[in-house]
Amino acid sequence: MSTEKKVNADKGIIIENLLAKVNASPFVLVIDYTGVTVPEFTTLRADLAAAGASCMVAKNTFMTKAIKDAGLPDISACLKGQTAYIMGDSDVCAAAKVVNGFAKKSKKAAWKGGILDGAELSPDKIKALGDLPSREILLATLLGTINGAGAALARVIQAYVDKENGGATEETPAAE
Repeated sequence: MSTEKKVNADKGIIIENLLAKVNASPFVLVIDYTGVTVPEFTTLRADLAAAGASCMVAKNTFMTKAIKDAGLPDISACLKGQTAYIMGDSDVCAAAKVVNGFAKKSKKAAWKGGILDGAELSPDKIKALGDLPSREILLATLLGTINGAGAALARVIQAYVDKENGGATEETPAAE
């Protein structure tokens, strides 16, 4: 009997640790890693770490309990088989991009589902997140759009001023 209590206490500690990780991350992505070798998995983990995410393997029942305790949507349907969990601090797109590249190269990993900011994600939605350009490119595009609108407004105002002045603009005499 004492052995059973110790195992249950150990399970509780594992679930508490998983719960802390789930609560600390805005996303939990789930992949099937069937057929992935240890060196490939090590490479995937290193690439995810460079993107600000981590990849871990845990017993599916433990993760189901941790996700339930965190008050997140029930994704237990995708927590079957060989499952790895990806969590990070902020950029879900970078993590999804890494796994998309890994899956394309190795043909071994596949999305099962996930959770982002408390909403359930399908495998297609996660793949689409990974296909988005990087945050820096999106910000540069947005800045370009804003600058373009400002420049267009300045041209319209200048055209109005030129029209009001009879089309004449002040020119400085050329130096002789």
